[in-house]
Amino acid sequence: MTQAMIRSKDSAGLGFQSPIPVTTVETIPKMRIVRVVGIARGNTIRTRHMGRDILAALRSIVGGEINEYTKMVAESREQAFDRMVESALAMGANAVVGMRLETCSMMQGAAELLAYGTAVVVEEID
Repeated sequence: MTQAMIRSKDSAGLGFQSPIPVTTVETIPKMRIVRVVGIARGNTIRTRHMGRDILAALRSIVGGEINEYTKMVAESREQAFDRMVESALAMGANAVVGMRLETCSMMQGAAELLAYGTAVVVEEID
């Protein structure tokens, strides 16, 4: 694997940094999947913060983006993504294909973000 692939900063096109290639499709250009390791996953559950709720309520009066929630959701996605990559590495994978992000409501004011994909071992095609 090339150093460029190993140091991939945004291999999934999602703005996340990753030490291994991560893609939302089932293949990686110029790479061959030699072994499927398993399902890599990472999640986080976040709740709203009273201070953010007050700011959000004030912002809802005038309209516009609620930056406090946007930042919280972005941080949650990154944490779930990082945990998925750690899971793949722990299984001996050097890439993740078919990566997806999902969210669900756990209770009022709390949500789970889940990142998952197929952990694989890849090698360069000669």
